[in-house]
Amino acid sequence: MIFHLNLGADPDERKKQLSSLIRAGKIKLGGYKKNKIYGLLNCASGKSMKVENRVFFKDENEALQSGYRPCARCLREAYKIWKSAH
Repeated sequence: MIFHLNLGADPDERKKQLSSLIRAGKIKLGGYKKNKIYGLLNCASGKSMKVENRVFFKDENEALQSGYRPCARCLREAYKIWKSAH
């Protein structure tokens, strides 16, 4: 798990570092730290999230192992499976 604020001291540095990690395939999912929800990087639910609450994962397995659940909006099928197990 990578915390957004740990990617750099200022917004431009964080944006550059984030883009680099996404291009390298080291980040594929984003998460909301407060509610422990993860989803796709382009999910509309994540667009208004504060930077201090944003985390990133390399894959779904890492997100689940960190105690996060799938987003009901952008990962409907994964959410249904998670919901039926909890």
